[in-house]
Amino acid sequence: MEITREDIVHLADLSDFALCDTEIDSLGSDLKGIIGYISQLEELDTAVIEPTYQVFEMENVWRSDEAIPQDANREQLLALAKEEKDNQVKVPKVL
Repeated sequence: MEITREDIVHLADLSDFALCDTEIDSLGSDLKGIIGYISQLEELDTAVIEPTYQVFEMENVWRSDEAIPQDANREQLLALAKEEKDNQVKVPKVL
């Protein structure tokens, strides 16, 4: 796969990068090296390898969603608040 200067400029524009000429040339040679290194994977014989979608044997652990009854009622909980007004906990103004 050949990477052109226009490809690098296009990718830089998409990424909102401002590159000078020397950076474009340097990035071009770096990308060619990376792609060349990755293309070595095409030489591997994977005919006998079973495809994997996940390398770890993980699965979601689900628990039942249960409402646990509480011993305290509204009045007892409001009594714990520093301040209470109109049957609600009063807190300092945030804004």
